[in-house]
Formats: sequence, structure tokens, C-alpha cells
Amino acid sequence: MRLFMALLATETNTFSPLPTGWAAFREGGYFQGDASRHPDNGNGVLLAEWRGLAEADGIEVAEGTAASAQPAGRTLRGVYEALRDEILEQVRVALPLQIVLLNLHGAMVAEGYDDCEGDLLGRVRALTGPDTIIGAELDLHCNVTAEMFAAANVIIAYKEYPHIDEVERGRELYAICRDAALGKVRPATAVYDCAMIGIWRTTEEPMRTFVAEMQAAEGQGGVLSVSFGHGFAWSDTSFVGAQMWVITDGDAAGAEALARRFGERIYGLREATRPSGLSIEAALTQAAAYNRGLVVLADVADNPGGGAPSDSTFILQACLERGLSGVALGAMWDPQAVALCHEAGLGAQFALRVGGKTGPASGQPVDLLATVRGLSETHSQRGLSGDRSHLGRAAWIEADGIDVVLTSRREQVFSPDMFTGLGVPLAERRMVVVKSTQHFHAAFSGQAEAVLYVDAPGAIAPEFATIPYTKRDPNFWPRVADPLGLDG
Repeated sequence: MRLFMALLATETNTFSPLPTGWAAFREGGYFQGDASRHPDNGNGVLLAEWRGLAEADGIEVAEGTAASAQPAGRTLRGVYEALRDEILEQVRVALPLQIVLLNLHGAMVAEGYDDCEGDLLGRVRALTGPDTIIGAELDLHCNVTAEMFAAANVIIAYKEYPHIDEVERGRELYAICRDAALGKVRPATAVYDCAMIGIWRTTEEPMRTFVAEMQAAEGQGGVLSVSFGHGFAWSDTSFVGAQMWVITDGDAAGAEALARRFGERIYGLREATRPSGLSIEAALTQAAAYNRGLVVLADVADNPGGGAPSDSTFILQACLERGLSGVALGAMWDPQAVALCHEAGLGAQFALRVGGKTGPASGQPVDLLATVRGLSETHSQRGLSGDRSHLGRAAWIEADGIDVVLTSRREQVFSPDMFTGLGVPLAERRMVVVKSTQHFHAAFSGQAEAVLYVDAPGAIAPEFATIPYTKRDPNFWPRVADPLGLDG
């Protein structure tokens, strides 16, 4: 038996002014057949797992390209087509294949291609023929399409947000596809459109229980997998939104019934799961009232993991105006400021302008009398799967009692070592402001007295009812209170 595997992934914010080109993929990670030999890199984590599982089963592995880019605007047409065609040629050379496993995102958009995953999967199917088992693992912030499901036998999405279960879901995908190739199971998929656009934090109730219910259904009555694709809201496509799907062993009617049951259940929880946040002023006031440990403030609208620039200054400016101290903030994407800090050197104090460079959603630049406290040529942080998330050249500056981590590579905060790796003593700080929507939660929640979500302005503010879609049917929650008409 022969298996082919590859990775092509980025999450596209079609409203972002930042184009996704070759530089973004080379910075994010671009391997041509050997990513699985580098599991310390995010691109290699899942491919290394698949390789290990396949080789243990005596399956021959052909590895293709692995390329990913930090979320931003549309991928340039020529770049997408080149990466796609590179993978397709690798598939052609590897034929005949019994299994194809693709690590994708599910919300990649390129110039001329609203559905990159559907396009790639369809072309892979055309090459392999109908008998090859094709499986895809998606980020749960995927906007799935009929074209994806028509081309792939098995599609599985992460269940957790933060995405701490990538490898676990990958093992499930491999096992189902292997068993399908051996004729042990016959995957049948049914999809339910939830008519919702939003964010669902699986660290909180009632989502914790909902995820547990999904997992409990698997393995019962021939159910192979249950996935809830949350959707990626900042994607101006006709199919943006949340969808539920179920895979059973040959039972199409059972899959349809269970997908509907879970879909209607999450639809019924839509108001209970609506994300809530505090204004900047309210968040700072509430944070100041805690006194037993570190308080984490999430700057959700400037999360580079959703395509935001990560250089907004609204919370920083408010902290300065209040005269707060003991506050750490990061990571602010400002390559120019990083270069100036490296030029000035460790311990230097000088006038430095930071942030506010990308556009109106970034606010105004802030002028500081900054002291350079820490420098790194190759800063990194621990990722969600134990890999290293690379940040390039970085600097820790201190001004007026506030610590700011500046980076030359745009990346959201995953772990405290985003700060401590440069020397910031978080244990001695009262507050830390993280430019992240939710992924920070996995590593920070255990050491935080409180986690507060801040409704600061930004490029991906969670105002789902007013996102200016041009292609999506407007009949979705929260723009419409009951788009499916199930409230009676």
C-alpha cells in the first residue's frame, strides 16, 4: 500500500490589505518533501505523525510539499497555482496511490479561487481516480464546500479552540482512511448548514459540553467522526459560515440524522455561546481590581492569526494615559522599530515610535522614551503542538513601566515564552496584553488569575452582523435572529 501526504495552508482574510505571496510562504515554512523530518517546525508536526503511523503499518510513504503562510489577504494567483501544481505533479509521480492525506486549512482564498481547498482536492481526485481514499484535515475555522466533500472521502476538523488537538485529529483521519483503503469501513458523510457566523470558545461552557458530546457520539452505532466547522468570518465568499458534518460507516441516513441533530443543537446555543468582551476602559478597571496574580487581556481584534496586522496601539495608549505600570504587551509587529532597537543596543534609551503603521485599524503610532531591555536575532515561542513558532528578530523595550515585545515576524501569542524568552519577568507583572483571540488560552490560563477579552478596535473585530460581505446570502445569525426558523 502506498500513501501520499502534503500540506498547503493559510487562512485568508479577504478584507486584509496584506497580500500573501512567496515571501509569506517562505517565512511561514516551505518544505519540498522533507517537512516530516523537521517535527519541531509547525509544518512537520502532523506529517511526521502520519509518516510514523504509516511506516508502522508497513505502508510506503511519498511525501510532497509542505507550505504554510501566516493569515493575511488573498494569496497571489501565481503563487497558489505554483504550489498547487507542484503538489499535483508530486501526486502524479507517486501514482498509483491507495491513500492521499492532505493537511489543509479550509479557509484559503487566492486571486481567482474562492475555494482553494476544493480546487486542490478536486484536481487530486482527477489524478488518482475514484478508488483512492482521499482524506483532509482542516482547521476548525474552515469554510467547507460541496466541492471539498465531493472530492474527499474523509474530512475531519479540529474540535478544540485553542487548536490543541491537531495531532489527535490527524491520528483519527489516518485510521479511518487506512481502514477505508483496506475495505474495513465505507465512509459516508452528511453536512448540515448551521446558518451562523461567529466564534465559539471551546474552553467555556456550554461549548465544553458540546465538544464532549461530539466525542461521545464517535464510535457509537457506526459513527466514525463528528466535526463542527466554526467557519472563518473574515472571508468574503458565498459559503462562509458554520457547518456540522458527520461521517458514518456506510450509513448515509444515519449520518444525515446525526448531523442535523448536532447542527440544531449548536444552533439552539447560539445566544448562549455568543462571545462577550469588555471595552478597553472596563477591562483595565476590572484587571486593576485583581490582586492575586497575573491578569491576561486578549486584544482579540488585532490577532495576526486572523489576518490582522498586530500593530494596533489602542490598548497601549490607554495604559499610558492611565499611568499604569507592571503591564506587558505583545507581540507588536514592527520590523522598523526592532531594527532601531538592535542598532541602539542593549541598555540604550532613546525616542522610539512604535505601532500604528499599517492602516486605520492599527490606530496612531505611539512615541515612547524606550529602554532596550532584551534583544534576540531568532526569537521564538512554544506552539500549540509543541513545535517552535518563529518570530525572527525581536526586542523587549520598557517605557513608563510598560514592557512591549516587538517582533519582525507577524505571529499571535501562543505561550508565555513570547515574553519570558526575551527576559520579561511575567511573574512580577500585574497584567499582560496578548495579541491573540483564543490560542493563548492553552498556555496562559493555568497561571492567570483572570482572562479578560477586550473589545478594542481592530482589523478583525468580532462584529459579525456588520461584516461587509458581497457574496454571502445575508440570511445568517447574528444578522438575522432565527435564520433557520427553528424557534417556533
